Amino acid sequence: MSSPQEPVLLVAWERLVGELLDRTARFPKVVRFTFASRLDGLALDVLDRLARARFASVAERRRLLAEADGDLAVIRVLLRLSHDRRYLDRGGLELLARGLDESGRMLGGWRASLDGR
Repeated sequence: MSSPQEPVLLVAWERLVGELLDRTARFPKVVRFTFASRLDGLALDVLDRLARARFASVAERRRLLAEADGDLAVIRVLLRLSHDRRYLDRGGLELLARGLDESGRMLGGWRASLDGR
């Protein structure tokens, strides 16, 4: 459960990670150690970076958020490839892509707010 002081992005990403984990758990067994574990790991890395960024210095927060942004880009590519290879259905891709887009916009806003400091 989240506290009122948690960034909206962190709360939204927690929900999206849950959805992603549910979907990758249904990937074919033959790709669970490639696509699924890579997607899961990247999503959890983003969660880790967002959680740590809350309490980091401004310079460290910039670095963590830039890394999280890069991870989002890789997740997008892996999701498209997973869909193309039929490990992820169209509805799953659309749901996760919308969540990624929303998270990316929030992350961009957080990063832009740091530029004003």
